[in-house]
Amino acid sequence: MKKYFIAGILVWAPMAVTIWVITWGLGLLDGVFGSVMHAIIAVFPIQFSPGLQHFRELPAVGILIVIAVIMFTGLLAISFAGQWWMKVWNRIMNRIPIVRSIYSSVQQVSSTLFSGSGQAFSKALLIRYPHAESWAIAFQTGNPATEVAAKLGGDYVNVFLPTTPNPTSGFFMIVPRAHTIELDMSVEEALKHIVSMGSVPPSNPTHLTAIKSDPHF
Repeated sequence: MKKYFIAGILVWAPMAVTIWVITWGLGLLDGVFGSVMHAIIAVFPIQFSPGLQHFRELPAVGILIVIAVIMFTGLLAISFAGQWWMKVWNRIMNRIPIVRSIYSSVQQVSSTLFSGSGQAFSKALLIRYPHAESWAIAFQTGNPATEVAAKLGGDYVNVFLPTTPNPTSGFFMIVPRAHTIELDMSVEEALKHIVSMGSVPPSNPTHLTAIKSDPHF
């Protein structure tokens, strides 16, 4: 009975987690559409409200419309006129005192993560955490800011240390480059290893001898 139960878990667990993540993402998109529809219903006359409410309740309509709007926005953004409007929009947003701090930060992070040209999550590293006798897998996210690097005086690197089994949260740290070990495994393999709490070994075994062969440790 125990063997059958474990075999059933191994079949359903990946599917259940995958469905949960997809459902969460789709629910987020549908929530965005729902907020927009509530605002439209509040603006339009009462005679149009029942029809709009019925349209809002149609299954998957919100998800499809949000995806279509995102695709259409991306199509406009890469055009010449769209780039001009984006510059105007950015100037407007950057003039609002509180909004500009949030907007510019999110814009820079998004550009770094999705452009593929930045340093975010470019390498998987081993760092000493939470004490000198233990190791954790982290990801290189870039180099310290100019002021930080000048005051630290040395070669440091920015790293993101994800938590297990949820890698979307974690810690941002600045550590000496000499105290890190670069791994041969890819970022994707490292994420799998972290999410599985170390139970799923990476396909590239060469990183297992990295610590032994490193002369600094």
